[in-house]
Amino acid sequence: MEPPLAPPPPSLAVLLLLALALLGSAGLTRSLSITPADQSMFEKAEGEKVTLPCTFVLSDEDEGPLDIEWVLIPTDNQKKEQIIIMYAVDRIYNHYYAAMTGRMQFTSADPRSGDGSLDILNLKSSDTGTYQCKVKKAPGVQSQKIQLTVLVKPARTKCSIEGSQEIGKDVTLKCASQEGSPLLSYDWRRVSGTQELPATSTLNRNTGELLLKNASQEYSGVYSCVASNRVGVDECSIELNVTPPINTAGIIAGAIVGTLLGLSLLAFLVFCCCKKHREKKYEKEVHHDIREDVPPPKSRSSTARSYIGSNRSSLGSMSPSNMEGYTKTPYSQVPSEDFERTSGQNQTFASSKVSLFVAKTPAMAQEEQQVGQNSEVVPGTHPSRFAGFPASLLGLRHRR
Repeated sequence: MEPPLAPPPPSLAVLLLLALALLGSAGLTRSLSITPADQSMFEKAEGEKVTLPCTFVLSDEDEGPLDIEWVLIPTDNQKKEQIIIMYAVDRIYNHYYAAMTGRMQFTSADPRSGDGSLDILNLKSSDTGTYQCKVKKAPGVQSQKIQLTVLVKPARTKCSIEGSQEIGKDVTLKCASQEGSPLLSYDWRRVSGTQELPATSTLNRNTGELLLKNASQEYSGVYSCVASNRVGVDECSIELNVTPPINTAGIIAGAIVGTLLGLSLLAFLVFCCCKKHREKKYEKEVHHDIREDVPPPKSRSSTARSYIGSNRSSLGSMSPSNMEGYTKTPYSQVPSEDFERTSGQNQTFASSKVSLFVAKTPAMAQEEQQVGQNSEVVPGTHPSRFAGFPASLLGLRHRR
C-alpha cells in the first residue's frame, strides 16, 4: 500500500497575495499619522507665548471628515477632560474654555493643510497642565500629549539688614522675592570696594541670607542680591554702614539731664501761672471790698426829709385828747437850699423847701429854754428860722 501523498506546497502566487493583503491592511492603519514633536515638555514664563506642535499626514484612504481637538487634561483624575478648541466641518470652535477665550488659536489658518498646532498667548500660571491633540479622519485616529509649565519670574525683590551695624557684631543681609515660581535661587555680591564678599561671610542660596560675622568697618559698602529661577531674574541692593559702638552711658546721662530740664521748666511755668492767678484774685477782692473806716456820703435833702418824716410820724401817733397840752407854733419857712455853713463846722442837714407846723411838747419847750440859756446859735443862722427844732439837730454848741 502506498503511503498518502503530502499536500502540495503553497504556490508562490498565494504567498504573494497574502503579503499584499497584509500590506494593504497595514497601510490603512498607517494612513493617518502625527509627526512626533521634538519635545514633549515646555517651560515658559508668565506673559509669554507658546506653540504646542501637532502636525499630521493624511492619505487617500482616509475618506471621513477631518476633526482636530485640543483637550486639557486636569491634574485631578476625578475631573473630566476639557475641550479648549476644535476644528470640525471646515469650522473652528474656540468658545469651550472661557479661561482662554481670546488667548488661543490654531497656528495655521487652514488646519486641513496638516498643521493643527496650537498657539497660547499671554500665558498665565493657571495655564500649567497637560494638553492633548487628537486628529480624526475615518477610519484613522491619532493623538499626542504635551506638558506645559508656566513659571513666574522673580519680582518685587527686597533687601534688608538684620542685626546691629556695629563693629564686632554679627550682621545678616536678607533677600526675598515677593513673586516668583520655585525653585528660586539667591546670590549676593559686593558692588563697591573689592567687590568680593568678606572672608567671614556665609551664604544660603535657598533662603537668600548672607551672614557677616564679627563685622568691621571694612565690611561697609553696597551689596546686591540677584534672585533667579528658570525663566527670569530680579535684583535689589542695600548699603551696609558698620560704625563704632554707641556710647550708651552718654545717651542715658543725656536723657536724664534732658528730663530734669524739662521738669524744671514745667515747674517754673506752673509757678508763674499760680502767681498770676493769685494776683488777679487779690485785685478782684480789693476792688469789691467795703471800707468800714470811711463814712458814706450824706445827702442834705435826705436828712431833712428823714427829720420831717419822723416828726410827721410822731404827730400822727397823737390822739385829739393829748393835743390840748401842746402849743402849735407855725413855721413859715425852713432852711433854704442855698444855705451854706461856714468851713470847719459839721453840717447836720441840708435845707429843703418845706412848710409845715411842728407841735412842741412840754419837754421840748423846756429843753429849748435850757439850751437857749446855755448855748448859742451857730453864727450865720437866724434863731427865728429854726424855732421849735431840737437843739441836737440845730448844731448848737454849749457855752464854756
